[in-house]
Amino acid sequence: MGRMDGKVALVTGAARGQGRSHALRLAQEGADIIGVDLCKQIDTVPYPMAVPGDLEETVGRIEELDRRIVAREADVRSSEQLRAAVDEGLSQFGHIDVVCANAGIFSTAPYTEITDQLWDDMIAVNLTGVFRTVQAVLPHMIERGQGGSVIMTSSTAGIMGFGNFAHYTAAKHGVVGLMRTLVQEVSAHNIRVNTVHPTSVNTDMIQNPAMYSLMSPDNPTKDGFGAAFTSMNALPIPWVEPVDISNAVLFLASDESRYVTGQQLKVDAGFCEKTG
Repeated sequence: MGRMDGKVALVTGAARGQGRSHALRLAQEGADIIGVDLCKQIDTVPYPMAVPGDLEETVGRIEELDRRIVAREADVRSSEQLRAAVDEGLSQFGHIDVVCANAGIFSTAPYTEITDQLWDDMIAVNLTGVFRTVQAVLPHMIERGQGGSVIMTSSTAGIMGFGNFAHYTAAKHGVVGLMRTLVQEVSAHNIRVNTVHPTSVNTDMIQNPAMYSLMSPDNPTKDGFGAAFTSMNALPIPWVEPVDISNAVLFLASDESRYVTGQQLKVDAGFCEKTG
């Protein structure tokens, strides 16, 4: 038996990176998946974002696990598009047990140089997108009366302040506020709500020249960036892998965490303890 047998999970940002990893890990344990991704570029994001072929690859890998998936290109900034994806998932599977609000972007600029567009795009995807993702599923969860698990991806930047990305830090702190508020509203329905706080994860979001230049200006390479982050983590590693976050998501999605709610689960190699 798998730890997610009989369950259905909605995962945003499912085309690649952490989102694909979460979808695969949940499917490996028996879940069927509703996978959502924008699959388009946002102009203020300084690295290439997912494309439709990435989402198609996620579909293929889920199906190789003999699990079902409803995959749709949808923008987490759009309630209409999210509701359409949720409605299609419900028509195929009949219920949704888990929401993994994972989709996110990253960009960087000093506080005084954050443009209106940089700010608006960041808040719209990383905070409003989380709000709208959960809002699209929550009425179904409440009406069904079988409980559920809501998992929101925050960051170490949802716990600490960081220079040169105030917009990202504000959004990730805001996700924690959403989580804490929802705990007050939905616990009576046996719906659990938690946040996950990764340190740097080995995905395209960090493995790009913009991040190398920010974190290691004297050596703006992958090696220089890795050395800089190794010095910040308590454990002697530069970053974690997507599956390390996925294993935390799996725990929070499964019945193993049936009484865990309102928690900020750090998967950060000791980053916050060392630098906080």
